[in-house]
Amino acid sequence: MKKPVKYFVVDAFTESAFKGNQAAVCFLEEDHERDHSWLQSLAAEFDLPLTCFLIPINGSDLLHPPRFHLRWFTSIAEMDICGHGTLASAHTLFSNGLVGSSERVEFSTHSGILTAKRVDDCETKGSFLIEMNFPVITTCEYSSNDFSMFSKALNGATIVDVRATTKDKLVFKPLKGATKSTSTDQIMVVLSSWEAVAELQPRTEDIMKCPGKVMIVTAAAPEGSAYDFCSRLFAPKLGLNEVKKLNLHFSWAEALINSSLVTNP
Repeated sequence: MKKPVKYFVVDAFTESAFKGNQAAVCFLEEDHERDHSWLQSLAAEFDLPLTCFLIPINGSDLLHPPRFHLRWFTSIAEMDICGHGTLASAHTLFSNGLVGSSERVEFSTHSGILTAKRVDDCETKGSFLIEMNFPVITTCEYSSNDFSMFSKALNGATIVDVRATTKDKLVFKPLKGATKSTSTDQIMVVLSSWEAVAELQPRTEDIMKCPGKVMIVTAAAPEGSAYDFCSRLFAPKLGLNEVKKLNLHFSWAEALINSSLVTNP
């Protein structure tokens, strides 16, 4: 008889319930691991922007933080990496005492080892922040100077630049089994202003015709802002018309590699 699956539903990137980015965080025991088809079917049944699966890795000791296998699924596909799903997973672990007194946790993923750290919030008693460490995904110039397809998909928005993830696939140590070759296959479109990103009304059917599985639309924040940039992410090919927030924005990270970046809430 299979054990029931314990799960939590988390609203990430928001201070209010029923807002932000939703994610289901499911806990699986190592001796009751489910196959890929089962994981995808459960994610489809949740039908949330993301479903995360956590499996504890035995053998953690006092010298190392608790470790978990972590996988992310939309309703139709598995993701190589996801910011709000990792945040939701870390929040669930810290908030429910599932990692004891540890203030750090590590996730073994298809994109390598990701870390999350609990940090006390000095401004609000009893609450905490989460710092996450993600790999830098390098980009290259888009292969064509013809941005017309992107402009059409973004409803005529003025495009400053288009970047793409590098074509070389990265090979990471997998969760289990044979090595996995993976590519994020993302396109980042830079618009002329913060307002252009905020007011954007994209055409989903035309985004489907653009290269890449994921399109990030971004712009630098205006001078004097408390933030560095704003962004929106569209991935209809992965079952996500829009994800309200993403923690990975490669080109800004490359331009300000020694700085801390702050995005709008």
